[in-house]
Amino acid sequence: MPRSAAENERIRSAQRAAILEAARMVFARRGLSATMDDVAAAAGVSHGLAYRYFAGKADLFRALAQEMLARTAEGPDPDELPGTPGRRLARVVAALVLNRRDHPETFLLLHQVLSDPTTPHDLLALAEQRGREFRRVLRRLIADGQASGEVAGDDPDQLVTAVTACLDGLGRLALTHAGRKGAFPDSAIVLRMLLVPAAAAGPGSAGCADVIAGSEPRR
Repeated sequence: MPRSAAENERIRSAQRAAILEAARMVFARRGLSATMDDVAAAAGVSHGLAYRYFAGKADLFRALAQEMLARTAEGPDPDELPGTPGRRLARVVAALVLNRRDHPETFLLLHQVLSDPTTPHDLLALAEQRGREFRRVLRRLIADGQASGEVAGDDPDQLVTAVTACLDGLGRLALTHAGRKGAFPDSAIVLRMLLVPAAAAGPGSAGCADVIAGSEPRR
């Protein structure tokens, strides 16, 4: 019995998604030196089937990068999260750490977009814009936490650099040591770079241990 149009569309969507998922891992590891054959092999599909959905490597990389950049823009507005500035910062950092642990290929692909000299200009500009927006939000959260007495009084720009460098390294660790998730650090370890001890917290503000408690989603 012939398949229905809806069933054919479901199969096509599933095949395209499988190719994109394989490309996410392949491009994250190898950048634009990866080939369509590499992606097809990782997806478990034929070379011809991969070309049925994407005109070539550049078309596939563009589709993947656009999807990834849209995904990195998603998420709750930090200003709408409950609690003190320190608690909001802790929730955001905890989510970022877990995302690096569970989806490192997304963030390493972003690195490939930013570092590969052959990246199309419009994708590079969009990736740089996303990076600026992220650093601006993180800096504001840090500054608000400093004003409330919950975040260490170091230079906010240096704290942003330290946190982003740590997150980048964690993404690489998760991708290259996928079987060692049990050794992946808790967000509390990263947050100790930012939060002041309870004894030093200002009146009415939370100290490091109090802010960290309950900030990390369940694993």
